[in-house]
Amino acid sequence: MQNPSASKTTIGILGAGQLGMMLAQAGRKLEMGFRFLDPATEIAARGLGEHVCAAYEDIDALEEFSRGLAAITYEFENVPLESVRWLAQRVPLHPQPDALKEAQDRLFEKTFFRGVGIPVPEFSAFFFRDEYDDAVGKIGLPAVLKTRRFGYDGKGQRVIRTVAEANTAFKELNGMPLFLERFVPFDRELSIIAVRSLEGECRFYPLVENHHREGILRLSIAPAPGLTDQLQSEAEQHARCVMEKLNYVGVLAIEFFVRGGMLYANEMAPRVHNSGHWTIEGAETSQFENHLRAVTGMELGSTVAKGHSAMVNIIGDFQDWSEARNTSNVFVHDYGKKPRAGRKLGHVTLCGETAHAVEAMLDRLGIPQ
Repeated sequence: MQNPSASKTTIGILGAGQLGMMLAQAGRKLEMGFRFLDPATEIAARGLGEHVCAAYEDIDALEEFSRGLAAITYEFENVPLESVRWLAQRVPLHPQPDALKEAQDRLFEKTFFRGVGIPVPEFSAFFFRDEYDDAVGKIGLPAVLKTRRFGYDGKGQRVIRTVAEANTAFKELNGMPLFLERFVPFDRELSIIAVRSLEGECRFYPLVENHHREGILRLSIAPAPGLTDQLQSEAEQHARCVMEKLNYVGVLAIEFFVRGGMLYANEMAPRVHNSGHWTIEGAETSQFENHLRAVTGMELGSTVAKGHSAMVNIIGDFQDWSEARNTSNVFVHDYGKKPRAGRKLGHVTLCGETAHAVEAMLDRLGIPQ
């Protein structure tokens, strides 16, 4: 591993996937250098910084990775907590380990939300089969059976509507810590991207509307159609409450279900988030730049949207986006990954002055809304 350039502030990133790639791309204008720790040999962030290729639990690798860094952050929340705590004792690390601890376990996360007064669907934890049956009776059907850890892009959860489905779901997920959550017949799904500085300043991007299929985010529309000041204010209040309680520094994403005009917290991500990718072209300052500004003690940038945007994930197969590449106000991001079913290979952002203009672009490109 080569020593970082003495003329640059070098930031360490745990993980070197597309989020790490976009963080490093945003850091160019801030004249930052980067070092990644990732056990994968093929990484999306290749060529954008040094790569320590080793397991996250490898103490020698952690020592090598941390040497000379100004700050450390992470691009995904399933980094071993022990490794993060080890690093935090040696280098400023944000968001802090407590935020990671709450987000890694869905039960901890829901309990935390409820503890700070944020509405969540009713849920029940259990360990044994008879307790599961009691939970089904208490929560009622339909419900969602979830693994407590390693759940993303629809993984580790089953919607159950009948007793037979409840039995099948338990057999499929048994062996992992589980909990049961009441199914919310939501009107739509929204998320907020927030950022908090070292000094405690909070800024918020407008709420976005998210569309999922097969548990994977397919489309985000920013700002969310029909967004009201009241809904935006409520989401900001919830995000601020979480960040202040955790003494949080960096970008935080919270996903909400909307039911009858009320927000119910679903999940949070203590990092930059897929539903914030539109900010690269669609906001005054991207979520990636603001995250770097926050974790290094710089002044935060403006979170104002430039107009209206839509972000489309490219899943499984990188289709022929040649037409999109040649279309004004359409921006194609290729993560350089090999095609695979269910894999995020890139995203496309469409920008326009009005919501109608963006809708027309989506229609012209044949993207379902």
